[in-house]
Amino acid sequence: MTLLALWGKANRFSNTGYRSRRFAPKIRGVTPKDLEKLIHEVLTGSVSEGAVELAAEDIPEEVTVERPRSREHGDWATNIAMRLAKKAGMNPRQLAQILADRLAAREGISEVEVAGPGFINIRLEAASAGELARTILEAGSSYGHNDSKAGTKVNLEYVSANPTGPIHLGGARWAAVGDSMARLLKAAGAEVTREYYFNDHGAQIDRFARSLYARAKGEPAPEDGYGGQYIEDIANQVMQDASAAGEPNPLDLPAEDAVEAFRARGVELMFAEIKEKLSEFRAEFDVFFHEDSLHESGAVDHAIEVLRERGHIFEQDGALWLRTTDFGDDKDRVVIKSDGDAAYFAGDLAYYLDKRGRGADQAVLLLGADHHGYIGRMMAMCEAFGDVPHENLEILIGQMVNLVRSGKPVRMSKRAGTIVSLDDLLDAVGVDAARYSLVRASMDQNLDIDLDLLSQNTNDNPVYYVQYAHARTVNVGRNADEHGVTRGEFDPAELSHAADAQLLGVLAEFPAVVAQAAQFLEPHRVARYLETLAGAYHTWYAQCRVTPRADEEVNAGHVARRWLNDAVSQVLANGLGLLGVSAPERM
Repeated sequence: MTLLALWGKANRFSNTGYRSRRFAPKIRGVTPKDLEKLIHEVLTGSVSEGAVELAAEDIPEEVTVERPRSREHGDWATNIAMRLAKKAGMNPRQLAQILADRLAAREGISEVEVAGPGFINIRLEAASAGELARTILEAGSSYGHNDSKAGTKVNLEYVSANPTGPIHLGGARWAAVGDSMARLLKAAGAEVTREYYFNDHGAQIDRFARSLYARAKGEPAPEDGYGGQYIEDIANQVMQDASAAGEPNPLDLPAEDAVEAFRARGVELMFAEIKEKLSEFRAEFDVFFHEDSLHESGAVDHAIEVLRERGHIFEQDGALWLRTTDFGDDKDRVVIKSDGDAAYFAGDLAYYLDKRGRGADQAVLLLGADHHGYIGRMMAMCEAFGDVPHENLEILIGQMVNLVRSGKPVRMSKRAGTIVSLDDLLDAVGVDAARYSLVRASMDQNLDIDLDLLSQNTNDNPVYYVQYAHARTVNVGRNADEHGVTRGEFDPAELSHAADAQLLGVLAEFPAVVAQAAQFLEPHRVARYLETLAGAYHTWYAQCRVTPRADEEVNAGHVARRWLNDAVSQVLANGLGLLGVSAPERM
């Protein structure tokens, strides 16, 4: 039975704001969300009993609690009294005291005090706070999951790099962030489709094909073409494959046919490599969507007709236009050019409508910094279809990534030529450090990755710091087993040390962090939380013992802290898993 249900059961015994402790249920594993529900219940009870005069519409749907900056102020604090005092016609401290008195009578609450202009500071009983360890271990890998996105279908598109070269660092960032975002959305109950838009249509593919053809002939790349060792590797592979299949050497074909041969097979080879590298990076996709299919299937024509029926398409200068200025864009956009060819924007229309047609309630796109000017027209398109911008369509713009070694930028890849690739990053630091370092900063920040720092096994290296914390929890568990400290009968009241309370408080925040990270599409919140948890654990480890000293017998305190140690291990593993980073058991 949930905590809220238990409180509801207790309500049947009394209609007053003050619950008799003999009827109060045992609180198990109080999380901030649990406490928020309790405060909300106390508030609504105070209103219904006339102790506080508030209109029903003035009672907020949710109450928030936060960790006080100073632990001396308690475990949790809320400013609800200051928010509602004016509407209640009361002094904030007066309202806060009413709520504090009622909260103090609840089971599991040790102390409540009013501070400053009207803050309510709450301290939990050790047993109530300590029960969280049991809650975490019973939930296991699902601890932190929630249903905030339940029933929502999200199409998440990321990377979508043109198959004209290896994945560069920007694409690597979107791979790490996008995959972590998908994991978070699933943890929040959403149904997620991970999608890669395979751009096999357009001028960049033509330049790629001509570059392969030129390299195969031993000529330099065209002025607007692609360089790097990979072009030579692919060109050679195209010719080897043709020979193995008993086909003519592409170089013996007329130039136009030769370029087409290099285009067809070259794109296939390049994209196969991209898929392989992304998979090695633990970025898997459910759908690889080919741009060509939009034009071949008639999806572009269908999208235009839908918009025409809605009255947003017009003709001018021999071209078809979408009147995006009606929806806040700075200018109207060409859909079909005067020569009859579809503009690139036409594919965007068809692709968005196709995603919605496949059942997506929300389409989320991760794009690079050079696409910032793209947002206005896309949101206008969304609204032209009758959808709601930033609800049915969300576009996230990310900033550049730079590698730094010995204090100097790394600017060029030996294989890719003018860019630094995902391969270069993985060769330097491995998958775990690469993913973690790409995710731990907000996407709207430029990111410098210090290769020297990520190769160090020190606390200055954030991924090492977090992974080492997990390895330490496992090692503590092994040592505890050797000393006979197992997860036997658990007395949460034994977790009474200040470091216990601090660590439990951080553990309690994890579900809210996951929910917020999913809501705001910000995986970096999880990484920063894990670093806070690792720090709290290392501090706790220095102050509290799980195994007995030589002159001690195993006691209830050791057992309780074994539970707490293992709870930390579970949450670290859960959090790292949401980022696609391993939780090593030895380091």
